[in-house]
Amino acid sequence: MPPRSIAQLSVLLQSGSLDPVDLVEETLTGIARHSDQSIFTSVTATRARAEAEAASKRLRDGRSRGVLDGIPVAWKDLFDLEGLPTTAGSRVLRESAPATRDAAVVRALVEAGMVSIGRVNMSEFAFSGLGINPHFGTPRNPASPAGEHRIPGGSSSGSGVAVAAGLVPVSIGTDTGGSVRIPAAFNGVVGYKATRGRYSMKGVFPLAKSLDSLGPLCRTVQDAAWIDAAMRGLSAADVLPRFDPAGLSFVIPETVVLDGAEAAVVSAFEAAAERLARAGARIRRVAFPEFSAIFDLMARHGALVTAEAFVLHRARITGPEAADMDPRVVKRTLLGEKISLSDYVETLAARERLIASFEARLGPEELLLSPTLPHVAPQLQPLLDDESRFFHMNGKTLRNTLIGNFLDWCCVSLPCGMGTDSMPVGLLVSAPKGSDETLLAAASALEALLD
Repeated sequence: MPPRSIAQLSVLLQSGSLDPVDLVEETLTGIARHSDQSIFTSVTATRARAEAEAASKRLRDGRSRGVLDGIPVAWKDLFDLEGLPTTAGSRVLRESAPATRDAAVVRALVEAGMVSIGRVNMSEFAFSGLGINPHFGTPRNPASPAGEHRIPGGSSSGSGVAVAAGLVPVSIGTDTGGSVRIPAAFNGVVGYKATRGRYSMKGVFPLAKSLDSLGPLCRTVQDAAWIDAAMRGLSAADVLPRFDPAGLSFVIPETVVLDGAEAAVVSAFEAAAERLARAGARIRRVAFPEFSAIFDLMARHGALVTAEAFVLHRARITGPEAADMDPRVVKRTLLGEKISLSDYVETLAARERLIASFEARLGPEELLLSPTLPHVAPQLQPLLDDESRFFHMNGKTLRNTLIGNFLDWCCVSLPCGMGTDSMPVGLLVSAPKGSDETLLAAASALEALLD
């Protein structure tokens, strides 16, 4: 059966053409029979069946909780699910105490009637943009050419693959340096990174609290908007505000984001920008010295994510547990030991200045437009064989997206065509913090134009 969006499934469920119990059985069977068993780290079949039964009864009784009632959802393996240990993609946490209650956003989607299918794979402790996991396996990008295993992107690797493969219509991920947008772009689905702090982080295993944000990977922007509303405890609006592309204004950065990009990625991006321009959107190209300043700052003082990850995992990576962790994660995290308190404080102060400087360059209601990534998903094996290639590719993959985390943006990655070897290319639409409604409406208009 071809992948279906939340909206497509919702029509069937609300009309009575599809029963939530049948949908959950179809979903569980699809997961069990799928050729890639590294996508899910745990399948909560008993819970899913109980939640589907409850949704079925509500719909039969005319008490639907809204458009998400009975819709399956998967969770990145760092959201607390009651009764399960939260392993964060690491075998060192497999024996940790089970969560005593669901994470706050899990509870919010349960209240909206969604059915939790289980947890999906990720980079260990969310500390890589490639999605490689030596403990639970590395999910294969469904767009991989025959006979190849292309990477899924990370750290929300299982989320991107589960949606792209049609196993679930939505999976909730986290994004600290690109971990929602990267797998969305590599796998050809929609990924929405909300403004940091838009949802409760209670019950979510952190990486770097000054950068961590959440968001769904799904098939359409409308789906993302419905999930966004529900995660905030609101009723999902049936329709996003309608934006005419002719009324939209975009800025294409001339700094960093296109540097060294693959020719086919640039071609797909420019074709999307041209379609926008032909539809009447205003587009200008501007240099943003703030982007280069971010990387200069990281070179001088170290990265915020590395400093905060080191503090969080210091006992693990300096003790016996390190032997059971991905050595690449250990090596990256240990770099935080060299970051002093003064380095960290100076970076935070510089961050505030750069955010203000960047926002001053934007006109009213202007959005940023760029390739999500400078390249398509590479093959897995060369990255496993060569550690230096792994670290180089990881840095290149995170480059465009981490700018948005540092400057506190909200962002949507949309599929915008194919690159080399017919692998998906992502288009990134970004806006300053707190502009989520405007961003989602504009992304929906752009999505319709690209379709």
